[in-house]
Amino acid sequence: MDTLDLIKKSRQGDKEARDLVVKENVGLVWSIVRRFANRGHEMEDLFQIGSIGLIKAIDKFDYSYDVKFSTYAVPMITGEIKRFLRDDGMIKVSRSLKENATKIRIFRERYANTNGREPTIEEIETGLSLTREEILMAMETGAEVESLYKTIYQGDGTPIYLIDKLTETKDESENMIDKLALKEVIASLDDREQEIIKLRYFKDRTQTDIANVLGISQVQVSRMEKRILKILRDKLGA
Repeated sequence: MDTLDLIKKSRQGDKEARDLVVKENVGLVWSIVRRFANRGHEMEDLFQIGSIGLIKAIDKFDYSYDVKFSTYAVPMITGEIKRFLRDDGMIKVSRSLKENATKIRIFRERYANTNGREPTIEEIETGLSLTREEILMAMETGAEVESLYKTIYQGDGTPIYLIDKLTETKDESENMIDKLALKEVIASLDDREQEIIKLRYFKDRTQTDIANVLGISQVQVSRMEKRILKILRDKLGA
């Protein structure tokens, strides 16, 4: 019995038929899950989420589509995993960190207005009675999250994320063009900027880690990262 026949039987309430479709597409789910490795989640958990996308594809597949079921299922599975990663937050922020981030932002603004420059970490420590670690963690939390799941374009109600520039499920020629374009733009950055992109998005390092590696402040890393991502968005026409 082919896949379409199994899907029809599944729609009629045949649980065995649905289980068989799922079983036949386990490899497809895993192939997509592997694209999201090293994102802070167990692969098995992502597989379970991807399987939910597969089941939704079974339930929503339109027989009039002139495509194979697997072609229809890929974006459904991918979308389910992306939604999970976005909804899960990627970066979980506690109430105390949010409060400290707000206090620091207000203190920095007032200090800059009074003194004509931003305060040092030591001056923030003294002014707010926070430890250096608390300040660095709060500043990183308070910074705008420019992750791979940042919306870089919103058109006709459909958001495009930075990660889509690398992993969109389009045909191979389009994927190659996107990857070459992104590679070319990154190559146009200076050495320090390229290092920040490599550490931040390909090695999943925090801004604080990168600051320690490069011997600069976390605030400098945050500013440079925002500027770099703006360059990428502008040059990619996103």
